Amino acid sequence: MATGNYGIKRPADVSPSDMEMFLHYTPSRDANFTDSFTKLDPGAYIKQYSTPSDAGTTGIGILEGMYNLSLDPAIFNSRGIYTIYIRPRQIIKQIVDCGNLAALPEVKGIVLDQSNLIGEAVNGGLVGYRIEYFDSAGQKLRNFFRIVTSSNLCEPVNQQLSNTTQKSIRYNFNDGGSLLFLTLTPSSAPNVKPNAEPFLGSTGQQIVISNTFFNPVSIEIELGEYDFDSLGTGLFGNQTKSIQDGIYTIYNGDNDIYKQYNLYEIKDNFNESLYEIREQRTSIDTTKNFTDITSL
Repeated sequence: MATGNYGIKRPADVSPSDMEMFLHYTPSRDANFTDSFTKLDPGAYIKQYSTPSDAGTTGIGILEGMYNLSLDPAIFNSRGIYTIYIRPRQIIKQIVDCGNLAALPEVKGIVLDQSNLIGEAVNGGLVGYRIEYFDSAGQKLRNFFRIVTSSNLCEPVNQQLSNTTQKSIRYNFNDGGSLLFLTLTPSSAPNVKPNAEPFLGSTGQQIVISNTFFNPVSIEIELGEYDFDSLGTGLFGNQTKSIQDGIYTIYNGDNDIYKQYNLYEIKDNFNESLYEIREQRTSIDTTKNFTDITSL
């Protein structure tokens, strides 16, 4: 009997601090296109659920894959369409150097400083992260990336090399170093071109590093004037129509006045009916109380 790993999905347990959250608003689907996004703090809107404890069991941690998204009324306060885009946190860096290890010259990688790295500036802290590159004009290279296979603190060292075409600066692993040496995949030449080394980047090139803890998520939220309860009230709530003044009243579940309308007809010069009108009243006639009417 064969054994192995089964299943195709792993519930994410990513922290909101490893996310980025963006908001786009448009008043309607017919509005002119705009690419204006607002960046929000995920920690203020995204919370993780805790796994329910069994009897006598405590401290079993978060419920993986389950997050609560709260909508701030100060932001989500207008009718329209809100698009929320949540993606892995991105870190913009510059490659300090592309070099080799002193002890293993055949191992080539890129070197980064520790600035704006939160919890990643440790041995193994960037393993599995994705690296994408920018060209000299500041445009990201589309559909091109590398994956970090190792990440270690390091320091530069000078080496005396017989070949003057090689760089004399190489790197040693050092847990107290101020730089990070990253190896990437693919890092070896393909079989069909054994002399073609894969591109890992160049010194001074700008890159963007992002974690691969979860897939980006896009959520569309449409806010309207009425919710399901108000629509149900309008369709199924108690209603009255005053025959003398034509006031049509709709009541909510507590028989409080919810909406009022004036009902009337428009006729021509020959007293022939042309239109039946239902017009929403701007002021509520409080004498149309449902309890008072039905108790007559």
